Amino acid sequence: MNYAAMIDHTLLKPEATKEQVRTICEEAVKYGFHSVCVNSSFVYYCASLLKNTDVKVCTVIGFPLGAMSTAGKAAEAKAAVADGAGELDMVIHVGMIKSGDWDYVKQDIASVVEAADGQALVKVILETCLLTDEEKEKACRICLEAGADYVKTSTGFSSGGATVEDVALMRRTVGDKAGVKASGGIRTLADVKAMTRAGASRIGASAGIAIVKEMNEEQKNV
Repeated sequence: MNYAAMIDHTLLKPEATKEQVRTICEEAVKYGFHSVCVNSSFVYYCASLLKNTDVKVCTVIGFPLGAMSTAGKAAEAKAAVADGAGELDMVIHVGMIKSGDWDYVKQDIASVVEAADGQALVKVILETCLLTDEEKEKACRICLEAGADYVKTSTGFSSGGATVEDVALMRRTVGDKAGVKASGGIRTLADVKAMTRAGASRIGASAGIAIVKEMNEEQKNV
C-alpha cells in the first residue's frame, strides 16, 4: 500500500518560517504526499510553489482552539479557498459541545462548508482527547449532517493525539459517508498501519519522511 499518498505533510508550529514552508512543499513533491498542511497565512505561498504538481494545499481553520467565532471561521475559510487551499481542516467548538449546544456546533461546521463552496474538502477536527465517547459519536453525526467530508481526531496541540480506539469509533459512526483522518503523535510506519487498519483514510503527520523511508525499506526486504 502506498501510504505516502495518504499523508498530509504538516507544519503548523507558530515559529514556522517561509523557508521551512518551502522545504515541506519540496518534500511533499519528492515523496509523493497527498498535501501540505500549513497555517492559512502560508496558503497563497504554497499554492504558488505547488501550482504545477499533484500536491494539494491543506490549511487549518479556527486553529488550534476551535473557539473562534463562526463568522471568523467562515471568513478564514473563504480567504483560504481564494488563496488556493483545496482542503480545510477546521477545529470544532469543543466548549459548545460541552455546553450541549449542538445547534451551534452544527451551524459552525455548516458555515465553513458553505464558505468552501464545493471548491475545498472540509475536515472537522474533533479534538477527541477532550471528548467522551458519546460526544465523539454525536459530533461525527453532526459533521455528516453539516456536510463535512471528513472527521479528524486531533490538532496535535492539546493533551493527546490520535488513538486506534478513537479512529475505529469514528469510522463506525460515519461508515462510508465520510473520510477519517488520524493526526497527532503519528510518527512511525507501525502507527500508520494501525490507524489505517482501524479505519483511517488519511494521515496527518510531520514525520512523513521517516514513515516513507520505513515503508521503502520494508518493501526492499519483502
